[in-house]
Amino acid sequence: MISFEVNGEPQSIDVPMGRRLSDVLRDNLQLRGTKVGCDAGDCGACTVLVDGKATCACLTPVAQISGRSVETIEGVGRAGPNALQRAFLRHGAAQCGICTPGMVMAAEALIRQNVSPDRAAVEAALSGVLCRCTGYTKIIDAVLDAAGSGAGPEPDAGKAVGARVERLDGAAKVMGTEAFGADIVPDGALWVRALRSPHAAAGFAFGDIEGWAKTHDVRVFTAKNIPGENCFGVIERFSDQPVLAEAEVRMVGEAVALVAGGKDVVSNLDLGSFPVCWEPSYSFETATEARDESARQLHLDRAGNQLIAGVVRRGDAEASLGNAAHVVQGTLRTGHVEHAYIEPEAGLAWMDGGVLNIRACTQAPVLDQQTTAKVLGLPTQKVRIRPAATGGGFGAKLDVTVQPLVGLVTLLTGRPSAMVYSRGESMMASTKRHPAEMQARIGADIDGRLVGMTFDGDFDTGAYASWGPTVAVRVPVHASGPYIVPNYEAEARAIHTNGPVSGAFRGFGVPQAAALQEQLLDQLADQVGMDSLAFRRLNALSDGVPTVCGQELSGVGIGACLDALQSRWDAALIAVAGFNAATKEKARGIGVASCWYGCGNTALPNPSTMRIGITADGKICLHQGAMDIGQGANTVIAQLAADALGVPVHHVTLIDADTAVTPDCGKTSASRQTVVSGKAAVLAAEALRSKALQLANVGPHSQMSLSGAVLTLIDGTVRRDVSLQELPEDAHGYVLWAEARYDPPTEALDKDGQGAPYAVYGYGAQLAEVEVDLALGTVQVLKVTAAHDVGKVINPLLAEGQIEGGIAQGLGMALMEEFHPGITENLHDYLIPTIGDVPEVVSHLIEVPDPEGPMGAKGLGEHVLIPTAPAILNAIRHATGAVLTQLPARPDRVLAALKAAKP
Repeated sequence: MISFEVNGEPQSIDVPMGRRLSDVLRDNLQLRGTKVGCDAGDCGACTVLVDGKATCACLTPVAQISGRSVETIEGVGRAGPNALQRAFLRHGAAQCGICTPGMVMAAEALIRQNVSPDRAAVEAALSGVLCRCTGYTKIIDAVLDAAGSGAGPEPDAGKAVGARVERLDGAAKVMGTEAFGADIVPDGALWVRALRSPHAAAGFAFGDIEGWAKTHDVRVFTAKNIPGENCFGVIERFSDQPVLAEAEVRMVGEAVALVAGGKDVVSNLDLGSFPVCWEPSYSFETATEARDESARQLHLDRAGNQLIAGVVRRGDAEASLGNAAHVVQGTLRTGHVEHAYIEPEAGLAWMDGGVLNIRACTQAPVLDQQTTAKVLGLPTQKVRIRPAATGGGFGAKLDVTVQPLVGLVTLLTGRPSAMVYSRGESMMASTKRHPAEMQARIGADIDGRLVGMTFDGDFDTGAYASWGPTVAVRVPVHASGPYIVPNYEAEARAIHTNGPVSGAFRGFGVPQAAALQEQLLDQLADQVGMDSLAFRRLNALSDGVPTVCGQELSGVGIGACLDALQSRWDAALIAVAGFNAATKEKARGIGVASCWYGCGNTALPNPSTMRIGITADGKICLHQGAMDIGQGANTVIAQLAADALGVPVHHVTLIDADTAVTPDCGKTSASRQTVVSGKAAVLAAEALRSKALQLANVGPHSQMSLSGAVLTLIDGTVRRDVSLQELPEDAHGYVLWAEARYDPPTEALDKDGQGAPYAVYGYGAQLAEVEVDLALGTVQVLKVTAAHDVGKVINPLLAEGQIEGGIAQGLGMALMEEFHPGITENLHDYLIPTIGDVPEVVSHLIEVPDPEGPMGAKGLGEHVLIPTAPAILNAIRHATGAVLTQLPARPDRVLAALKAAKP
């Protein structure tokens, strides 16, 4: 028995003395606000206060807190958000929310000791807590402003779009009450673990499973127990991944069996004793190996190990390059990049009225429903996905993870079941950014105008397809960058290897291509004798000029983005020259890079459906099925709907994603939700407004308001009051409602990649300022100035947060992130940017309205990562002359490039 105090209340608990404090808080005391992201002290999500000191609960044996005082996020601001938590809301410091309790607790410890800390003190205090979403900037701002004033006034009706509206779902994040996949586990639930392959390629056979299961008091499930199709994938015609492998595995971490039983039994079980015999075979890790004619074919229904190729051709690229006044060429290799969201995959399943219910972290609830139903041999309507809050995704939580696994256990046992990946399991089994092997040539005429470009790339899609087809098709469309390239030929191939499955990761291959293309543009500008920024401005795409797909666009904002960087570019050139003249041990440089990105699926249907209704008591409900994984869809889409309806945004109640009650809003991917689901919400709200106006027989410009059960419409001097309780309710429980579906107008690409692949594009440009240690090869990013054309700024606060978070991930890709199976399967050896790595970020939100976007809006989430790495690489070259041909730019690679650059 151990006694201590928690949030001012005495506790006495009989638990083993070595049990983690985090487990005691979450499991024994049901204080689930303390999050667990690693169980190794690497992420800091579990930070609590012990006698007032910030402490990692996952590293603290409960024996060490005997007689001491523990404070968790539940003990902070018990009557509502305290001043610090309000500052987090005010500054948009919580995005997905999984790290927020840890951040708040670490900041709380600091504020209690130092009510007016400076930036250095905040960075030091929060250095042990990782955030993958925000880029840390707004967290720092919040802590520095903890004693600041409250939020501004709520925007009036029709004024939500463009306002810095606090995240509508933010309070639960800062208070620690947000429920993620691991936070709700019913009593008596079976705990599920997967037996995974330690080999990249192997055959296997099971021994006495029944005997082993009986000895250990567990149940075991294998592929033989799957009642439906043992196959899944995000794109139906490329579905090729077994839920549980049957006789062979193609990658490290592939699941071959499930073990289910009591939590204490299963959690402590040594799966090394499981009766399975492995027969390892030769594996290949790179696309080059996989394309060799002698390479073993991984999937017999494909052409060698090539999954698919995407091609875009326009004009005669070879001839144009042959006649060009200036030509540059280069290669670039990139490796696996891990998503490293702080919430490992987690979820639970239970039966209710003959329907299998699944609650899990996800980016695609309808896809989860369809896939799980197919695997389990159930009608789709017999599976209900009720998403948990998702603690970061960035693409990897588009693929199903725990959903069919817990679904199988619950379906076959009738009992609730839960599964929570360990950090190592998450990093072993989840998808990665596609490694790429690329080469390109770009040419310009004597005046510096681009005349042609070729691009060729192999993208390692790993053992299974996942999003490989999307990457292969999207990359050739975008590899030109947002420039006028009259002659163009690009091909990208998705290649199978025995590496980790490569899936979606913020950009679908475009960041890799841009890292090569934008470096070559700088080298070409040098040959032409032009300033890098001016060279890009000269060649920037503009309205009515055909893209490399032959598509003529309106609302092209890349020129405005580049113009927004000019003043900082001019000042930085002077500052860099002065620094380098005075210092020999280090060198500073500046680099610029641009991006464009099509919002939504490439040349495919991409619909979203929204429903909005008014109840008899005057409640406005928006059925918002677009998953908010931290990017702000819940708030942005509500702002759009509120303004279209003509009511204040805080009068809108969100009905969260749930396949039983919200229409299909498609996947949260490809920067599509603001554009596609936002447009559907606008159309639905406009339709509802039209119904209300017709009911009251007033004009289209009437003001609308709700007071309890009375709907009031005022048209000039005419006032109409409608008693909602006198109207009949429909099947959804509404007296007035509307639903709208929106599918962006696109056009299929022909054999040469000509067509209209996207209805809306977003644009951006970034300027990076770096300092290189010439002896050590280390690179410090000092400042990033980012200009992004969002068409119409729906919420400046959230847009800035997306820019800052994307830049942090782009910095990681450029300088430190490199995943190696079996080596970097934790957040200690796999490095992501910490609060001390992130530079000052200055954001310029550019508005060049798109005629198709909702109220002119364009996407932003993926765009912001694309220019960061190439801007940093160009800054390194500007500082030192070194050209990087492999990412990340580790110190050893920088030193090698410095050596190669010397005459």
